Amino acid sequence: MVQTDAVPFVYFETALDNKIIHMNKAMIAEIGSNAMNLPPQNAFDAWHEERDGKLVQASFNNRPYIFLREKMADNCISYVGIQSSELKNKLSELQKLQQLNRHLDAVIENSYDGIYITDKNGITLRTNSAIERITGIPKQYYLNKNVNDLMKRGILEDSVTHRVLEKKRSVSVVQPNHSGKETLLTGNPVFNDQGEVESVVTNIRDLSDLNSLQNALSKANELNKSYQREIEKLKRAESFVDGRTVVESEQMRIIYDTAKRIVNVSATVLILGETGVGKDVLAKYIYNKSERQRSGKFIKVNCGAIPANLLESELFGYAGGAFSGASKNGKPGMFELANKGVLFLDEIGEMPLELQVKLLRVIQEREIQRVGGTTSKKIDVRLIAATNRNLKEMVQEGQFREDLYYRLNVVPIVIPPLRDRKEEIPMLIKMFLKDINEKYEMKKMLDPELSTFFYRYEWPGNIRELANLLEQLVLLNSENLLKIEHLPAEYKKEIIYPTADIHENLNLKKAVELAEENVLRQACEKYSTTYEIAKALETSQPTVVRKLKKYNLLAKGEVKNL
Repeated sequence: MVQTDAVPFVYFETALDNKIIHMNKAMIAEIGSNAMNLPPQNAFDAWHEERDGKLVQASFNNRPYIFLREKMADNCISYVGIQSSELKNKLSELQKLQQLNRHLDAVIENSYDGIYITDKNGITLRTNSAIERITGIPKQYYLNKNVNDLMKRGILEDSVTHRVLEKKRSVSVVQPNHSGKETLLTGNPVFNDQGEVESVVTNIRDLSDLNSLQNALSKANELNKSYQREIEKLKRAESFVDGRTVVESEQMRIIYDTAKRIVNVSATVLILGETGVGKDVLAKYIYNKSERQRSGKFIKVNCGAIPANLLESELFGYAGGAFSGASKNGKPGMFELANKGVLFLDEIGEMPLELQVKLLRVIQEREIQRVGGTTSKKIDVRLIAATNRNLKEMVQEGQFREDLYYRLNVVPIVIPPLRDRKEEIPMLIKMFLKDINEKYEMKKMLDPELSTFFYRYEWPGNIRELANLLEQLVLLNSENLLKIEHLPAEYKKEIIYPTADIHENLNLKKAVELAEENVLRQACEKYSTTYEIAKALETSQPTVVRKLKKYNLLAKGEVKNL
């Protein structure tokens, strides 16, 4: 055991059973020798451990102590401390400063205005979530980046930080941001003890809301009726939009409600989702509901279907004699054809990098120049882009321009795959089957077992695959009632039959009941009410109630009576 009486601190040791086995003279003088063989918590009037027990605050007879705890080589625990009111006060001040820091963090993060803090070199130290709402760019993107780099990439138009550092006073600037919104930026310097600027705090306020409110007040009477119509539309639980799109799931209702709100704004829309989920249908819906439907055309360009060497002339047109075989009169491009309307760039992820630069310039300057031409032409086009690829990953891999991505990603809409909105499958079948029957003058129907397969199948090709399979079944089978055996061979492999142990007492009736119980049990796990189960299984609600009672089952949203 170490010699501790000469140590100018209070000192004691405990064994592994947490009882005091040694105290130096200074410690005995403070709390007395009666503390031997007692746990420290009993020897002191108060005992509070912090930082995983490495720091201890204690008191005895109203005298405060601070101990450092350390495990020794002989498995004893040593406590070295000091009796000091000043040290306790410092710890209390530190706790208050930490609490104040948490409060300040909360104030910054929850500010409605964007807050942007840089050091004297223009390096971003911190910002808040509001900047993402105002600029459309994640706040993490700004951190540790220099404002000069942000200006080069087109994220910032001008730097308030530089002006504050130069003038050493508050500076305010009104300018459009990356998303095209008008913003008020106010930079304020923070001085150190030597009177030098050590950091700059910039407040970013979105003025578009205030401007919109001012315009809305002046047009209140004119817009009142249209607002009322819009509210009524939102209240209606539509199963079909324009008679062509099924909207049954909550995800799709939110998506189409969002689309309704942005039909008449000029912001670029980026539609994301797997192949066949209905990205082009949503784009056409936005166009049909907008004022542009009256003034211009809806032009669709599949960026992945046109060879890279022809895509530029397809988009921007070409001047007479621009290349061998070109018409002497030239040809307008898709941007010109879509003037006053909507240009839908499908599969935007397939666009070559060199063409992305020109597209970015068109978006920024709102003008195009034909291939081989010498003059520019102003255009007014609403741009909608779509892709089934992950553009963020493509940006990180250098396959897609970062500045173009943020220009396109102003209003992002992600359409979920069909397997995540299966409640829409029955209505999709009804719509497609009606169209196919009318097209080929037939009267085909699906039997319940085939309908159940359609509901359970995962549909990797989404809505497009469903429509294609229905048309194939109608055309290749002569019977009016389409059954499970009419499925192509590759789909029959996906059929899941309910299983039951076959034994001498299992008759056909019992096997049918087992299968029925199995289907109902799965439905109870998925749906909350008997009405939802009846709709999914295409039967009546009273039948579902009777069957559930028979098998002692409950829908997941119902509570069994005690």
